[in-house]
Amino acid sequence: MKGNLSPLFILLAAILWGTTGTTQALAPETAHPIAIGATRLAVGGMFLVLIVLLIGQFDFKHWPIKTTVLASLSMALYQPLFFSAVSITGVAIGTVVAIGSAPILSGLIEWLYLKIRPSKVWWCSTFLSIVGCLLLFGNKESVNADPVGIIMALGAGLSFAIYALISRTLVESHSSLSVVAVVFTLSAVLLSTFLFIFDMSWIMSFRGVGVSLQLGIMATGIAYFLFAKGLIHVSSSTAVTLTLAEPLTAALLGVFILGKYLNITSWGGILFLILGIGILIWPFKSSSNEKELSMIQK
Repeated sequence: MKGNLSPLFILLAAILWGTTGTTQALAPETAHPIAIGATRLAVGGMFLVLIVLLIGQFDFKHWPIKTTVLASLSMALYQPLFFSAVSITGVAIGTVVAIGSAPILSGLIEWLYLKIRPSKVWWCSTFLSIVGCLLLFGNKESVNADPVGIIMALGAGLSFAIYALISRTLVESHSSLSVVAVVFTLSAVLLSTFLFIFDMSWIMSFRGVGVSLQLGIMATGIAYFLFAKGLIHVSSSTAVTLTLAEPLTAALLGVFILGKYLNITSWGGILFLILGIGILIWPFKSSSNEKELSMIQK
């Protein structure tokens, strides 16, 4: 049963990540995107460590230090690379390249290094989901296809793909909560310099505190814990494709909360995303039904 719930954990994580854009839109105007990224990791890391301490799940026996540092570095790099790509190329192309490249890169990494060939269902799902992203973001604004921005967006996609792959190896031998607590605390330390470079006075305002807590606790701490929990029974390539529910959530929140308008092309993109994610989840649902049927027959 737990294995069949794994893709749902990842979808819930992606939905929480999808609230990031709406929350940022409500942040004080003086809050720089990179400063917000560093803040969410700091708050998320502290929240996770506090939870681990309260329930007593700290276990550092045989902890793989090199692997943990690499996972932390990957997550730390993702934040500035993604926000920088968006600022250079615009939201549309930066988001599409970063989020769209992550599933492909994740599948290729698994194929090349773990010798796990992606299934036909995964290829079909990833193709539909990426087409959905292109339709959803492709006509948002005039874009600037700056090579540096595109490279940064690809770097962000690669960073997330590596993070997902490494995290899956960590949760195989350690609790999901301990893994995300350690990784995000180290990531926050690596990005702590940004907290001194940018103006952080906004964080003392009522809105600043609310945005920091929402992004740190919900969109980072709880979301990445759910993602790590799902990785126990789901391959990293499948997990990264499922996270494309993030732009789907962001688009719908933009419509219903921020009052944004989506044209027919964007709604078509939402449909493609739903189809892509749906066919990837279906095998898990089918296997669950088969197990339940076999138990009844016994």
